[in-house]
Amino acid sequence: MNQDDYFFCGIGGSGMLPLALIVQARGGRIEGSDRSRDQGRTPEKFAWLEAHGVTLHPQDGSGVTRSGQTVVATGAIEDTVPDIGAAKRVGASIVTRPELLSQLFNAAPASIGVAGTSGKSTITGMIAWILHGADRRPTVMNGAVMKNFADADHPFASALIGGPWSEETGLFVSEVDESDGSIARYDPTVAVVSNISLDHKSMEELRDLFGGFTDRATKAVLNLDNVETQALAQSLPGDKVITFALGEESATLNAHDLEPLPTGMRFNLTELGGEPLPVILNVPGAHNVANALAAIGAVRAIGVPLTEAVASLETFAGIRRRMEVVGTANSVTVIDDFAHNPDKIAATLKTLHAFDGRLLILFQPHGFGPLRLMKDEFIDGFAGLLRAGDVLLMPEPVYHGGTTDRSVSSDDIASGVRAAGRTAEALPTREACGDRLVELARPGDRIIVMGARDDTLSTFAAALLDRIGRPLTD
Repeated sequence: MNQDDYFFCGIGGSGMLPLALIVQARGGRIEGSDRSRDQGRTPEKFAWLEAHGVTLHPQDGSGVTRSGQTVVATGAIEDTVPDIGAAKRVGASIVTRPELLSQLFNAAPASIGVAGTSGKSTITGMIAWILHGADRRPTVMNGAVMKNFADADHPFASALIGGPWSEETGLFVSEVDESDGSIARYDPTVAVVSNISLDHKSMEELRDLFGGFTDRATKAVLNLDNVETQALAQSLPGDKVITFALGEESATLNAHDLEPLPTGMRFNLTELGGEPLPVILNVPGAHNVANALAAIGAVRAIGVPLTEAVASLETFAGIRRRMEVVGTANSVTVIDDFAHNPDKIAATLKTLHAFDGRLLILFQPHGFGPLRLMKDEFIDGFAGLLRAGDVLLMPEPVYHGGTTDRSVSSDDIASGVRAAGRTAEALPTREACGDRLVELARPGDRIIVMGARDDTLSTFAAALLDRIGRPLTD
């Protein structure tokens, strides 16, 4: 990549920041804006970007001044965003984030695309850690911070800058998103699909998108425990598919004898025709065993030995905001979690219920659209997985204005869960939910802060821990 000028609109976002760092590492000059910066939120993130050579502007169009700039927008390009309006006035090129990412991805000599309704960030992080240990020097684009790569100098380690590319060498690993349809842009060497379930699109649309993604790949890594990915595996030539499952002996990679540990999982791994290999993961839950199998399948497809992959996975530290323990105070543990759709929520609650203790759950929906689309699934999921004594608290969804249909609210979900005999409350604000959590918490409880697309949830979780740890006389 040459010394092109790039302007990232919303540069602090989980999908934008790592892409900007990758473009910068490949020779691009980076500028950007972000509404969160203008509002004074997460100032440490923007200070870090500036310290690393990124020029920041207010999100008022003032940073887009010349036709030579390429303005990178989120999936939707709207004239109402001042930077986009400015780009059109000065004749600057406009490209969406998925367009730019897919161009880089498809230009790599070899690529691994990680798709699926759930588990993408964790699988991508696991692949990154294995390939790093194998000295394959991958470039990695993740939607979340990979804790193995995070340190004082790299607190936002959602990207990994790899080795140089040539016609023969160079490896790009990336999460691939189906929710906006952009998965159709990617032509992977290895396509990983963890699972397919209702999320942002209809099942018919999802089948078409994931089917095309695996068709275009040289190898497809697919989950036999999910009915949709199982069907996908059966539709492809046998020599193109690597399958994985929990306890299914016909799978290429099979995990069995799963044993939950307080901070992880123990299991035996069998590669088709081989001897069982004992594995200990330091991330909890059966879903993370499945994620590990997906990652192993991906790296096996490009020649990494099984024992080498397993050794790296045993030191995998996890992904930020994936069941991340914030801390414990007065015998109450606070956990920060990205779960935001029924599958992710189910995986978290099943994992936490492997051990004793009441769950106090704050679930902040990330939009009115998902609530409307998945209302019944949310109600059924919480009603089926909450135990007697557990409490669900929900503020209203994140809403930044606009014409969104707000006919289904948090109160509809909470009412449905109560009708099924479980305890759920909808409160007007997140702050009110926080007050209620502090009021309810008692020794032995675990508080889970759930939600996506809002950096301030982590700050909220840390503040909850601080409040719970204060002396009762405060």
